[in-house]
Amino acid sequence: MKAVVVSNPGGPEQLQITDRPKPKIDNDELLIQVKACAINRTDIMTREQGASYMTNPILGIEVAGVVVDAGADSHIEIGTRVMGLVNGGGYAEYAVMPANRAMIIPDALSFQEAAAIPEVFLTAYQTLFWLGNLTNQDTVLIHAGGSGVGTAAIQLTKQLTNAKVITTAGSKEKLDYCRSLGADVGINYKEQQFDEEVLKVTNQAGVDVILDFIGASYWNKNLTSIAVDGRWVLIGVLGGSVVEKVDIMSLMAKRIHLKATLLTPRSDVYKQQLTKEFAEKALPLFAQKKIKAIIDQVFPLTAIQDAHRHMEANKNIGKIVIDLA
Repeated sequence: MKAVVVSNPGGPEQLQITDRPKPKIDNDELLIQVKACAINRTDIMTREQGASYMTNPILGIEVAGVVVDAGADSHIEIGTRVMGLVNGGGYAEYAVMPANRAMIIPDALSFQEAAAIPEVFLTAYQTLFWLGNLTNQDTVLIHAGGSGVGTAAIQLTKQLTNAKVITTAGSKEKLDYCRSLGADVGINYKEQQFDEEVLKVTNQAGVDVILDFIGASYWNKNLTSIAVDGRWVLIGVLGGSVVEKVDIMSLMAKRIHLKATLLTPRSDVYKQQLTKEFAEKALPLFAQKKIKAIIDQVFPLTAIQDAHRHMEANKNIGKIVIDLA
C-alpha cells in the first residue's frame, strides 16, 4: 500500500510516499480502507521532532473510510463507513483503528467531511466540557477561532450550551466566518488588544473559560482576560512554551484553574470514553445539519508536502483534508 513516512526529522520535504505492507489487525481492531484523512498540528510536530510518542512510522491520527476487515471482538460489519482516531498510520491507503473508537459516518456526510471531524471535534469537546466544565451561564474565549479546533469549539458551544462565545483571529475573513458559526464577539488580535476588548464586553468581569492554543505570548493577556475562578485550558503552544517571570500570586488571587492537555498521547481507554460520549451527544447534530465539518482545502496524497506547508502558513479556515479515494 502507499503510505507517507518521514525520512528524517525536519520540514515538509521530509514527507515521502513509499510502499508499506498492509497492516494486520488484532481481535479488537478494524482494518480501514482509507478514503480520506486530515492534517493536524500533531503531525507537524511529529514530522519536525521525530517519532516522539508515536510508534507508528506512518503519520496521521484520524481517518475516514470503509471497514474491509474486522477482528472477532469488533462488532462492526465489513463494509461499514467509519471515521475516528488511529494510533498513527492515517496517511495511508489502509489503517488500523481500535473498534471501540470507530464512529459510524452519518449518511449525509462525505468521506472528506468525515475525515475533518474526529481530532478537532473530540479535542474541542474534551476541552470545553471535560476540562473547561462549560455551563450555560459562562462566557468562553476561544483563541484561533478559524482553526479546525476553533471552528469546532464555536459550533459545539452554541449547539450544546447557551454560553457566550468570544473568539480571536487574525483576519476579517476568519472573524466573519466565526460569527457565521455562532461566535458572539470577534476580536482581530493583529489590530486590537484582545484582553482590553474582553474586559469591555464582559463589563470588566473577564471570561469563565479560555481555550488557549497560543501559550507563552498570550500568557499575560489571558491572565487579564480570565475571571475569578476561571478555567484556563492550554491545548497548544503556537506562541511559545516558556513564560518568563511567572507571578504565581496572580494565579492564586483569581483562583484560576489552569489545565493543560494533549489528546493524541492519551490512553486508548480515555479516547474510547471520549469518543463514546461525543458520539452520543454531538454526532447526531451533524445528521441534523446543526453542526458541520469545516473543510478549508482538499489535497491528493501526492501533494502531502503542500498540505503541510498550507497548515504552516496558518491561512486555513477549518481543516486541511487529504483525499485518497
